Amino acid sequence: MNATLKLITKEELIAGFRKIEKAGWIENKRGRNDGAVGNTLEDLLGIPENNLPIPNAAEWELKAQRSTTTSLLTLFHTEPSPRAAKLVSEMLLPLYGWRHKQAGIKYAESERSFRQTLNGKTFTDRGFKVEVNHKEQRVEIVFDRTKCQAVHSEWLREIEATAGTTLPVTPYWGFNDLYTKAGTKLLNCFYVQADVKKENGKEYFYYNKVLMLANLDIDKFIEAIEQGKIYVDFDARTGHNHGTKFRIHFSDIPFVYKSVTQIL
Repeated sequence: MNATLKLITKEELIAGFRKIEKAGWIENKRGRNDGAVGNTLEDLLGIPENNLPIPNAAEWELKAQRSTTTSLLTLFHTEPSPRAAKLVSEMLLPLYGWRHKQAGIKYAESERSFRQTLNGKTFTDRGFKVEVNHKEQRVEIVFDRTKCQAVHSEWLREIEATAGTTLPVTPYWGFNDLYTKAGTKLLNCFYVQADVKKENGKEYFYYNKVLMLANLDIDKFIEAIEQGKIYVDFDARTGHNHGTKFRIHFSDIPFVYKSVTQIL
């Protein structure tokens, strides 16, 4: 074990959250990206980045977010099956993607994009959706040309002529794979929110909401996908696949846990 690594108990961590709340507004010195609120919190707690140094640390995650953000919180990254086929980069992007808005400017003329945030309740404006297939025990990506909005009619004509309107392979995540991924990453979590203010060009955080969530409920996780509470976010372009993410609104996180304790 690294001699410089200080192990802290869960109780000490909770005491740390309360001490930070009492400290009031704290200057952000970690930049303006989405991770700054979490990085600042880790600095205040004296813990290594992305690593909770508490007993059984693998069983706990720390996730933090600005209370003002409308962004979804990323739960984990995982590519769809069959993974060997690399369906995002080899099928969805080249066959069902579209011209990148920076093609010919920042990127090559041929740069394509497949950037979609899908849920289980509604189709996107291009006709994509998440479906829970209970019979096959998997979460699938489906495409319905009739749900494509008129603004994308030119794109629809293009794929009808080249790729067809039926996905040649259905991208999916097996329930068991999701159980393993979610169970490993999200079994127990501390979720933290911070209010934000700006003064004299500087940003400050006030950490005033902490939830301790224990025992992820896998059945509720699948239900949350079906109800549109959990989103599947694709973010790929020709030059780089930023990864496929399962994401959620902060307010919906307690829905998927058996035990919810408000610390702050």
